[in-house]
Amino acid sequence: QAQLVESGGGSVQAGGDLRLSCVASDTYKTYCMGWFRQVPGKERELVVSIVTSGGRPYYADSVKGRFTISQDNAKNTLYLQMNRLKPEDTAMYYCAARRPGPGTCDTWSWSDFAYRGQGTQVTVSS
Repeated sequence: QAQLVESGGGSVQAGGDLRLSCVASDTYKTYCMGWFRQVPGKERELVVSIVTSGGRPYYADSVKGRFTISQDNAKNTLYLQMNRLKPEDTAMYYCAARRPGPGTCDTWSWSDFAYRGQGTQVTVSS
């Protein structure tokens, strides 16, 4: 079973930057990878996703122009560069991966991803 391990979370002031990393142990199971985030009392939302073999990434409107997803296949690592962070970006961020299936990489929800990390907290203070 693929293991996903996130790192890079932390506390920053508004306007600051962070880079999250997600290392996958079994890349053959990572057709689609994404970053979700969740704040207490709200549903987990898909922030960004990418088909690891190529293609245009999906970005939620709330992060377009500020967040950038990238991958280093040699290191089996997915990155999320988060710039110009806002207090509303405060959340637990989770990495997720899945194999191909019905649907598309930009529409799958958290329950559609078979492989999930434990999360890394991002806190942005005003």
